[in-house]
Amino acid sequence: MMKKKSIPASKPFLILFLCQIISALDVPLDSKLLEELSQPPTITHQSPKDYIVDPRENIVIQCEAKGKPPPSFSWTRNGTHFDIDKDAQVTMKPNSGTLVINIMNGGKAEAYEGVYQCTARNERGAAISNNIVIRPSRSPLWTKEKLEPNQVREGDSLVLHCRPPVGLPPPIIFWMDNAFQRLPQSERVSQGLNGDLYFSNVQPEDTREDYICYARFNHTQTIQQKQPISVKVFSTKPATERQPVLLTPTGSTSTKVELRGNVLLLECIAAGLPTPVIRWIKEGGELPANRTFFENFKKTLKIIDVSEADSGNYKCIARNTLGSVHHVISVTVKAAPYWITAPRNLVLSPGEDGTLICRANGNPKPSISWLANGVPIAIAPEDPSRKVDGDTIIFSHVQERSSAVYQCNASNEYGYLLANAFVNVLAEPPRILTPANKLYQVIADSPALLDCAYFGSPKPEIEWFKGVKGSILRGNEYVFHDNGTLEIPVAQKDSTGTYTCVARNELGKIQNEVHLEIKDPTMIIKQPEYKVVQRYGQVSFECIIKHDSTLLPTVMWLKDNDELPDDERFLVGKDNLTIMNVTDKDDGTYTCIVNTTLDSVSASAVLTVVAAPPTPAIIYARPNPPFDLELTGQLERSIELSWIPGDENNSPITHFVIEYEDGLHEPGVWHYQTEVPGTQTTVQLKLSPYVNYSFRVIAVNKIGRSQPSEPSEQYLTKSASPDENPANVQGIGSEPDNLVITWESLKGFQSNGPGLQYKVSWRQKDVDDEWTSVIVANVSKYIVSGTPTFVPYEIKVQALNDLGYAPEPSEVIGHSGEDLPMVAPGNVQVHVINSTLAKVHWDPVPLKSVRGHLQGYKVYYWKVQSLSRRSRRHVEKKILTFRGNKTFGMLPGLEPYSSYKLNVRVVNGKGEGPASPDKVFKTPEGVPSSPSYLKITNPTLDSLTLEWGSPTHPNGVLTSYILKFQPINNTHELGPLVEIRIPANESSLILKNLNYSTRYKFYFNAQTSVGSGSQITEEAVTIMDEAGILRPAVGAGKVQPLYPRIRNVTTAAAETYANISWEYEGPDHANFYVEYGVAGSKEDWKKEIVNGSRSFFVLKGLTPGTAYKVRVGAEGLSGFRSSEDVFETGPAMASRQVDIATQGWFIGLMCAVALLILILLIVCFIRRNKGGKYPVKEKEDAHADPEIQPMKEDDGTFGEYRSLESDAEDHKPLKKGSRTPSDRTVKKEDSDDSLVDYGEGVNGQFNEDGSFIGQYSGKKEKEPAEGNESSEAPSPVNAMNSFV
Repeated sequence: MMKKKSIPASKPFLILFLCQIISALDVPLDSKLLEELSQPPTITHQSPKDYIVDPRENIVIQCEAKGKPPPSFSWTRNGTHFDIDKDAQVTMKPNSGTLVINIMNGGKAEAYEGVYQCTARNERGAAISNNIVIRPSRSPLWTKEKLEPNQVREGDSLVLHCRPPVGLPPPIIFWMDNAFQRLPQSERVSQGLNGDLYFSNVQPEDTREDYICYARFNHTQTIQQKQPISVKVFSTKPATERQPVLLTPTGSTSTKVELRGNVLLLECIAAGLPTPVIRWIKEGGELPANRTFFENFKKTLKIIDVSEADSGNYKCIARNTLGSVHHVISVTVKAAPYWITAPRNLVLSPGEDGTLICRANGNPKPSISWLANGVPIAIAPEDPSRKVDGDTIIFSHVQERSSAVYQCNASNEYGYLLANAFVNVLAEPPRILTPANKLYQVIADSPALLDCAYFGSPKPEIEWFKGVKGSILRGNEYVFHDNGTLEIPVAQKDSTGTYTCVARNELGKIQNEVHLEIKDPTMIIKQPEYKVVQRYGQVSFECIIKHDSTLLPTVMWLKDNDELPDDERFLVGKDNLTIMNVTDKDDGTYTCIVNTTLDSVSASAVLTVVAAPPTPAIIYARPNPPFDLELTGQLERSIELSWIPGDENNSPITHFVIEYEDGLHEPGVWHYQTEVPGTQTTVQLKLSPYVNYSFRVIAVNKIGRSQPSEPSEQYLTKSASPDENPANVQGIGSEPDNLVITWESLKGFQSNGPGLQYKVSWRQKDVDDEWTSVIVANVSKYIVSGTPTFVPYEIKVQALNDLGYAPEPSEVIGHSGEDLPMVAPGNVQVHVINSTLAKVHWDPVPLKSVRGHLQGYKVYYWKVQSLSRRSRRHVEKKILTFRGNKTFGMLPGLEPYSSYKLNVRVVNGKGEGPASPDKVFKTPEGVPSSPSYLKITNPTLDSLTLEWGSPTHPNGVLTSYILKFQPINNTHELGPLVEIRIPANESSLILKNLNYSTRYKFYFNAQTSVGSGSQITEEAVTIMDEAGILRPAVGAGKVQPLYPRIRNVTTAAAETYANISWEYEGPDHANFYVEYGVAGSKEDWKKEIVNGSRSFFVLKGLTPGTAYKVRVGAEGLSGFRSSEDVFETGPAMASRQVDIATQGWFIGLMCAVALLILILLIVCFIRRNKGGKYPVKEKEDAHADPEIQPMKEDDGTFGEYRSLESDAEDHKPLKKGSRTPSDRTVKKEDSDDSLVDYGEGVNGQFNEDGSFIGQYSGKKEKEPAEGNESSEAPSPVNAMNSFV
């Protein structure tokens, strides 16, 4: 019984398909066959359905098609025939249907708006394109409008409307200031989807006069600017807090319709104080994982690639400390038509049956209509073999005249789909496409596959015969594939022979012969063996092989699965590998690999290197170099070299090493060629093409190597095509849209001839694509642009020169460039192990979303607040990286009794992906740190007062303090220990019933529910009784203890110095010193001597922004020092500016200027009262401007002047001659940098570096004028400001 099966896709002889068809008739991609077969037209390229063009450039409407014979093209516009011959601006490309409308030479794009459709026609049918809607892009100017300044109370909400002009396509909106810097946005201030700028609550820092909305029209590369908007915030303290109110959308519910496959964007922006936080949920379901993203500070919900399952109610909740508000958006997902089964081309034989199926889905359900050759099928010429049944056309007993192109149109209110599918009826006798007398070579006991690619219509039947007159092949030992291939699962020696393939149908018969040869397998009959060799010795591994006499084997040696070291000590012979002067690094596994064109075998052995015994004194010497080298028997690929050995120096020569130099490519560099036994003085050398050879010989004995011989004469071999291809071919993308192909260039002698180049080929893996190839110069890199992100590619690089190509190269797999990961890890969970350690788990990110080589995951975590103090402070985030595809990690070093947040991000070779939602966790209580201080004061005969500070790090809720103390006698022996428990809310204690004149040692620590913290110690002495020698002086505030001490060390630090002060209790006239150093440093303390018995000292020369430790001691009292104190110097400041207003010379100068101005004012006042004219008035009288309006008599001010504000609106300069303060106004015609250009309401002028130099108001103001007795004289202060 004959077996039939389909050949796997990986087989190299797989028949490629011309098109997808549903009949049994396949058309192979054979170029000669395709030239002879007729085929209806097929649209191969067309412009998009909605085609927006640049009105400044020529319009190109694409329409390309193929067919046999080549099709002709025609167009319709708005449903009627478009006669391009009558329009001089329109041309059609040769051998193409593509239209070019000349706009750049006088045409107007608006005149060519409309709906275009292309038809490609030949004798077998007509294919049509989609309806292509042509619209020129538009970027209109902003409508001129007068914008009133916005005055807002602090804490209120505000919306700045953008209202951009309607363009095609719609513009991209962004907000910037006058300096073209983007306005910062946050949870409080953000831009909505409609382009408006929303303030949840305004703050004083929002006051500015240059809120500018910009609209960028990408299609025409233009940007339009709205007039600046002014916002002034006036403060009310305190600002009134308000619960959230939605700014957009309004009301409690709204609806949204989105199309399947699009991006769904839902927005909620709320007002309130404090700023509300937005949260999104889906009622009755979950937000889709891996497709949901939050943007604009969680005010925008984004779901990509939406489907009908995403329909439902989405609720946004805005919440602050005063309450919440919500809004429900009802989302309905509709769908434009999409294919379930698109019609596919149908190739039939006369008399056969077939079907065209067109099935599409959508919401609402699309309607299906058929066309034949571009005409509705209801009015198309009748075909008795055709029957339409809804979405299916059934063909019965077709004939050659039944060939046509059918169009299926699936449409609903949201769009349409149009597909062309042809029915091609062919009557063709059988053809065999496999080359005649093709030779197949197979190793014995391996499968043999004999190809018989064929074509015919009707589909031919295939039979196989062995031998010229053999019988037809049958039986279980053969497998017959549907594509004609004969498979022999286990080929034996007797399978060798000639096989004949016969193809026949009702139109004819054809046969073809192929030949099969069965080869003996390659074997290693003597494998390398385990060797132990002494250091500096010699070792040899054997590798003797047996192979088919007709196959040429190649032997390669590896060390530890890598190439042999580039070391002349490694000598590779025909059947062995020899290592000279063995060293410890030669230890390892050596593998012999034998390759033929049909099979490969290998064997390995281990080399162990041991220490060598003591070397006796050297008696023998290295041999002298050989001489008299001679070249004979010169051929293209071989030559014979002979020489005379030098003196052996009492140690027999073991072998000779032959080296060569390539004078053409690497002059001066010698390479290993071969070696021969020491008894041999001639050798036949294999040569490579296009090399200028010189040879030298080195003699070797047990002592070592001789000096090289003198070089032989040179011999230049002829050129040939390359024998090998570049090594180390790799494909790694440097950008998300490219593939960088690199390789190791061939060395000079490997080129085999001039004009070395490389053929670089690539195609996307697992995609039915053709190879793309390019020939490059002798370089080692080529960049492929426009690739998808991180997809595998098959790559090969082939060498070629002026004489031809190298053998076909092997393929390697590379990847295009990586991009940042798309999604964050999900299901992040935290398990707190103890007060300082937690374990975090997460779900891995799908590899498709990683978009690169997975490097690992990063966990960002930070402390939010201490639960014991309820105070927040900024702590920098910590980062832990977990390599590989780990899904958990440990977080060490946490602070007890604290609230933490963390998030997880996936990392690839490009960088980090988005963060997962912050996860909050809390650590349990721990033991506290030691109390911050312990002071002992007010000693009496039998009591001491203890004061202390709470621990710096409570690490929980303090339950109590533990005080332990014991007396110390004169021999420093400790007495019994007493323990007292003190409530946690206490900060002092009077310890009574103590012994007089006794030293006590105190141990003090805090406790939480977990346990006791570290303790702090202190010593103190009660005073002597009434008869003691140290009675307190009358009126003294302190009692001198029996043993002196220094306490209450305090510091006041500045940038580079610190004031140190302290309190001393003990004998008078003590000499003090101050010791200090950098906190946390192990360096020795620095010591400064205090002059006299002062209780303060200034440390100078400190480093800004550094923490220091300090303590105070007294000279002569060994071991007597205060407890340590820590302080920090101030941060480094910019170089200090001298306050000029405090300098004596400046004050004097200003007084003199003020006096001078006062005198001038008095003189002017006197002259005016006398009716005199000072020079300025004379100048004004001489050049009076008739446009100046007279003064108002009622208040003595000038009449109405046009303000700068109104001038800015009218785009007119200030009138020449208008009188304004001479030191504070810049005329428009005199300077292009007028305040008019800064927009409305700009109160102030600026000099070149932007500093403020005076006040200016564009509004009406009273100005001094001649003849106005009520006008005030200029203020001296203002005059000084103007002078400065």
